[in-house]
Amino acid sequence: MIKKQQIRLLTNGKKKPHILVIGDIMADRYVWGTASRISPEAPVPVVNVKNETITLGGAANVAQNLYRLNAKVSICGVTGNDAISAIVHEQLKRENVDVQAIVMDNSRSTTLKTRIMAGTHQLLRIDREHVHDIAPEVEAKLLKKLDAKIRKADIVMLSDYNKGLLTYSFTQKVIALCNEAGKKVMVDPKGLHYEKYTGAWLIKPNKRELAEATVTEKIQSDQELLSAAQKLLKKTRTQYLVVTKSEEGIALVSKKNFWNFPVKAKEVFDVTGAGDTVFASLGYFIALGIDITQACELANYAAAIAVSKVGSVAVTIEEILSLLDHHE
Repeated sequence: MIKKQQIRLLTNGKKKPHILVIGDIMADRYVWGTASRISPEAPVPVVNVKNETITLGGAANVAQNLYRLNAKVSICGVTGNDAISAIVHEQLKRENVDVQAIVMDNSRSTTLKTRIMAGTHQLLRIDREHVHDIAPEVEAKLLKKLDAKIRKADIVMLSDYNKGLLTYSFTQKVIALCNEAGKKVMVDPKGLHYEKYTGAWLIKPNKRELAEATVTEKIQSDQELLSAAQKLLKKTRTQYLVVTKSEEGIALVSKKNFWNFPVKAKEVFDVTGAGDTVFASLGYFIALGIDITQACELANYAAAIAVSKVGSVAVTIEEILSLLDHHE
């Protein structure tokens, strides 16, 4: 059972947890408009553009979520040397995120996802990105910047979007540095190569990712989820798996225990960035010293708030506490 007063006392405290986010830095562009007719040139809607916005995505969205939750945040990653990189840097600095460990790589562009919106409906997404693995010299620059950042952090969070940053070499070196420094590593994974996460403290796949990572045809029951999770726990030597289950909520699995946290959302408008919100919330509450089961429960409330809004949004402590009030 969550003790709301305890949460309020911890989150209102003067000490902010220091969290280091390492991952794929992206931007989300939204082109907002209306669509009331079909083009005479092709059977597609004509969007009359009213507004455009650019928000932080990927690891940058995780960092923004952590700042809004009242953490002290540093971020490490790569961007291109381009206009979108400048916008991302500006927005991160506005959120008081330390950007000193970001490396600009002239061989790539900053990942940009453009969504064409008609009202609250997404009609089309256009991606502009380079996803090749970082070069050895870029890896060396990142590791040099990370040494001091890891020592200062209360927890380290790896946000992998499979865009070329978190290679096997770089990821394993980061985890080794963290373990040497006694820092917990949390991973939001992507792709099939989970061996690169070996030694992390916690990994957060969704149900589909868990099935793919363990070559399981389908996960349709708690028993099947538990069986697949145990395989992945053994493979990666991690202590915990947090499995997000979309409309079914969240599951927490260790070698000896299994917990289920049913979904809290009443309305779902947009799932964009919801995984980042769960990941950021988990990291924040664990860095505060809150028990992992309570952290999962609170992250579940944060996810409910995120999916009730359009676009990648940062959830606040007050919103989480308010939703807790409604469920008491």
